[in-house]
Amino acid sequence: MTDPSQMVAIILAGGQSRRMGGGDKALLHLGGMSLLRHVLNRIQPQVDTVLLNANGDVARFSEYDLPVQQDLVDGYAGPLAGVLTGMAWVRQHLPQCAWLVTVAADTPFFPFDYVLRMRTAVVQQDTQLACAQYGTRTQPVFGLWPVVLYDALHTALVKEDLRRVDQFTARYSISHVSFDELGYNPFFNINHMEDLQTASRLWYRLTQQQ
Repeated sequence: MTDPSQMVAIILAGGQSRRMGGGDKALLHLGGMSLLRHVLNRIQPQVDTVLLNANGDVARFSEYDLPVQQDLVDGYAGPLAGVLTGMAWVRQHLPQCAWLVTVAADTPFFPFDYVLRMRTAVVQQDTQLACAQYGTRTQPVFGLWPVVLYDALHTALVKEDLRRVDQFTARYSISHVSFDELGYNPFFNINHMEDLQTASRLWYRLTQQQ
């Protein structure tokens, strides 16, 4: 029997970081610590278990003491491959867990109540999925996923070669959870080196407000 209250988070870091010239964006430093550490500091208090989705040599993440899972689908198939990988891990290691929540490894400002609000929206609106939203933009990498969709997602990725998150989620009822009340984009992600400079300014401003 699944436990509807238990939550596992997967940090998605499986991309190739082409726009940054390759390498691991998650290991870039912001305010004296890595982006991955920022993400962990925010997500770990919100869930029961955290794992990392990353490809290549897992030893480079050894200091973080996380289970690291490579994409189940070859060819850098995008965020959905990371979601599928997380679902597979949950099914194997925590079969009683019903939910997987996703966050991006290059997004160090998402809210500390992110998971609670996503879960609340699904319960109150009686939907199957949730996706975060800021302004007019949905944030497809920030989602709440029922693990029971594993087979359907596997079929979509492997047999249909589907890659876009919104094409898959459109098949299900979904809550769009707005975080517009914040005075900044909490889902700002770092794709280019100049984004890291922008993030540094935002980090400093938020730190001064604490």
